[in-house]
Amino acid sequence: MIEVQHLTKRYGPVTAVDDVTFRVERGEILGFLGPNGAGKTTTMRVITGYMPPTDGRVIVAGFDVFDQAIEAKRRTGYLPETPPLYPDMTVREYLTFVARIKGVAAAERKSRIDRVMKRTWIADMAGRHCGKLSKGYRQRVGLAQAILHNPDVLVLDEPTAGLDPKQIIETRQLIKELAGDHTIILSTHILPEVAQTCQRVVIINKGRVVAVDTPDNLTHRLRGAETMYVLVDGAADATATLQGITGVTRVAVADRHEPAVGYEVESVRGEDVRRDIARAVVSQGWGLLELRPLRMSLEEIFLQVTTEEQVEKPAAAGEVAS
Repeated sequence: MIEVQHLTKRYGPVTAVDDVTFRVERGEILGFLGPNGAGKTTTMRVITGYMPPTDGRVIVAGFDVFDQAIEAKRRTGYLPETPPLYPDMTVREYLTFVARIKGVAAAERKSRIDRVMKRTWIADMAGRHCGKLSKGYRQRVGLAQAILHNPDVLVLDEPTAGLDPKQIIETRQLIKELAGDHTIILSTHILPEVAQTCQRVVIINKGRVVAVDTPDNLTHRLRGAETMYVLVDGAADATATLQGITGVTRVAVADRHEPAVGYEVESVRGEDVRRDIARAVVSQGWGLLELRPLRMSLEEIFLQVTTEEQVEKPAAAGEVAS
């Protein structure tokens, strides 16, 4: 549904986006993640046809965003970082104006506007001027205009910026509901946003893609080994016993909950040692209070792939830069 092919954007001597390539499948929610200044907003602007690339191309719903700009834009809804509102218009006037621009049939405008105002929780603000809205309401009006013409593709740049915790939860739920009928790119630097909303992640740093995968796959690939947390009760020190299990490569004390002790147990990737761990602990007469896999948090993944060493070589799709 969205294909970004070797996209590069330069501003004079500065390269903001450097040979970025990725694909978003129909109905998918893709998280576009990176630190401030990484090139996220520039990439979003090129995808939506707001600015041309220096090199490369972007295909949206089968249309090149510059060679077939009108057709591509008809199929795209865009929420920029700062929603494009007219302060002297009321919310309803603004959405009516947007509906006319986006070609919503006159007979459908009122019902379509009422529906999107209800979905984005702004119906109670229909008569208020946009200039008098709080930041959170401005963000929600921006989301309403993005989905008003029922586009195939939604490009959302920081969609929950300025929302309170309740509104953030509601907006995340709305985005999940929109997936399937819409293909969504969600740009953010808020890590929980990606973890709770997106099926796949593109991580960008200094204009270059450093990882493309699901959060779970990134976790396994970056750890380089399977890691289990084992909480053992009744053992003065279970390290030697755990190290003696075939396939275990490292054992370290993680924490203490007297009289229980927690251990991190690493094993060769792809080798399931859970049964052997349980058998070894129980056969010693100790209590096995907890046995679970340890996964890297999205924060750890983000920090690891955006270090200087990770940026030296861009990753191909489905890979992590080395």
